[in-house]
Amino acid sequence: MPLSYPMELRTFSPPSFAGTAIFLLRNHVLKWKNHNRFTLNTKPSGHGRFCKHSKSGKKCFSKNIKTSVSCSYSTAKNDTFPSIKQLTDVRVIYAVAPALGHNKESHPESSARVPAIVTALEKMELTSKFRGSDILELQNFKLASVDDIASVHAKAYVSGLEKAMDRASDQGLIVIDGSGPTYATSTTFHESLVAAGAGLALVDSVVAASKNRLDPPMGFALIRPPGHHAIPKGPMGFCVFSNVAIAARHAQRLHGLKRVFIIDFDVHHGNGTNDAFLDDPDIFFLSTHQDGSYPGTGKIDEIGHGAGEGATLNLPLPGGSGDTAMRTVFDEVIVPCAQRFKPDIILVSAGYDGHVLDPLASLQFTTGTYYMLASNIKQLAEDLCGGRCVFFLEGGYNLNSLSYSVADSFRAFLGEPSLAPKFDDPAILYEEPSTRVKQAIQRVKYIHSL
Repeated sequence: MPLSYPMELRTFSPPSFAGTAIFLLRNHVLKWKNHNRFTLNTKPSGHGRFCKHSKSGKKCFSKNIKTSVSCSYSTAKNDTFPSIKQLTDVRVIYAVAPALGHNKESHPESSARVPAIVTALEKMELTSKFRGSDILELQNFKLASVDDIASVHAKAYVSGLEKAMDRASDQGLIVIDGSGPTYATSTTFHESLVAAGAGLALVDSVVAASKNRLDPPMGFALIRPPGHHAIPKGPMGFCVFSNVAIAARHAQRLHGLKRVFIIDFDVHHGNGTNDAFLDDPDIFFLSTHQDGSYPGTGKIDEIGHGAGEGATLNLPLPGGSGDTAMRTVFDEVIVPCAQRFKPDIILVSAGYDGHVLDPLASLQFTTGTYYMLASNIKQLAEDLCGGRCVFFLEGGYNLNSLSYSVADSFRAFLGEPSLAPKFDDPAILYEEPSTRVKQAIQRVKYIHSL
């Protein structure tokens, strides 16, 4: 059955895994199965939420990793996040939703992305297995409900996508949006609910910790499909549901965190998030992205409208912009915007496709750039909103630069030195277009009275 908005459906042969992806996926599928974390045997709960491993409604804990916590459904109050005792010492809390069934061979947004990150975290001893109580991995969190998704997306789109899963099962693979293209397999709807649910569980956990600590843990949703291109009426640009936007509404409605500051440093403009909050004065959306890149939106004069005018800031950066440009942007644009807005929580669309090694764009960010961003955003959250901050994985398609940069973000969260010099090669960088960068910064400061 077609979805409720104009789009193109095409048939492909079933996806397969090749080359290094086979090794990565086989290795991690075995680990995830051993941890009893990911199955498709989910059933709707009596309260309209989908749950994983929610037999008898009891919490369960991993015997292998003492700091891994289940967030399965039960009737107990506040069961969607760990206990305060479990959050007492943790400094980084993360959730993994790899969407292994959502895959198209040779597509850049593949199922090898999250496993590559997990491999790097393990190799660099940045998991709870090596760090004890400093790092906590949420496991068996609830799926997002249809109502959660519908807080941002049209219900007709959500129901249409669910019905389209039968066609995907019959035909192997379907295109649900021509730009990108954005594809779907028979598991895409389910795995998109898992991804969104991971973000909600992390928001719940960070907020819970902030009620008893001045320094709550930083959260990171290692999830796919990504979300920031998905518009309210449908999918777009590899994205299915707008994970960060859904989390923003969740923070407002469930936790009373009225003012949400969203930073999007993906190389592409987060048009979906932008569109979701154009007229909302209580959600500030700030996007830095490469000028002229997909999807062609995010012009510097797009500032929101109606009651939300001024609560959207878009800063297109010229190709070739790198570490120096982004440091200046952070100090002169992001910090004063956030200080003036006075957020209750900061959410981050963390796209790592601005890396100089990434194949889909032409910025010159380095692993060190992402360490700087993670460290500075953490400090910003501590200064302005009690440390409440959650990162959401968006783009990043070179598996090496993606995984190393996420790992260095974890180090920034822990307050540890960056290992970027071991990965970055300064010899491949060229002179940044400093004059054009300065002009863009000065113009956006003028438009927003910074």
